[in-house]
Amino acid sequence: MKLLLDFLPIILFFATFKWAEGRPDEAADWASSHLGFLVQGGQVGTSVAPVLLATVVVMLATAAQVGWTLARGRKVETMLWVSLVLVVGLGAATVWFHSETFIKWKPTVLYGVMAAALALGQLLWRRNLLRSLLGQQMKLPDAVWTQLNWAWAAFFACMGLLNLWVAYTFDTAVWVNFKLFGGMGLMLAFSVAQALWVSRYLQDDEGTMQ
Repeated sequence: MKLLLDFLPIILFFATFKWAEGRPDEAADWASSHLGFLVQGGQVGTSVAPVLLATVVVMLATAAQVGWTLARGRKVETMLWVSLVLVVGLGAATVWFHSETFIKWKPTVLYGVMAAALALGQLLWRRNLLRSLLGQQMKLPDAVWTQLNWAWAAFFACMGLLNLWVAYTFDTAVWVNFKLFGGMGLMLAFSVAQALWVSRYLQDDEGTMQ
């Protein structure tokens, strides 16, 4: 359930884009009529209507994620707050300026924040953030925690660069497909690979290898 909730904004972004992409005139008319007050000039063209509508949807979905979490009396994770700030800020710029460039930068900025947090936490404060998050769930040697932390920092940095390469090399439709299938697929594959690697070093409560 939590996994579905985490990926729901991306799924809704993809679904909205694909719907509007297949009906550009209808999407542009609807966006101009209902969202014209948010758009510079008040009119939405057929070429930008799909990404504009998808951006509005992902903004609302991310805000709903935060609201739902708070309504249930649970703590909102730091990265969800960061994601909300980015999607609202860059999403608003995308809508106002009729430009998909801003929302395309959102994944890269988010990946960059995560990579920087992991790297700077290790370098400056000698704090392993992954261990802080997952240390209660599994016990690993100190050296393995350090390697795992750097592996995820490097992965997020590479994902940020890959997002920009796709965004500036291909059209928006390809980028949207990559955002859902490519991003999620690579994340899943890397997670599985890390889980297999970590399984060799898991320790029991007495500190011995399993």
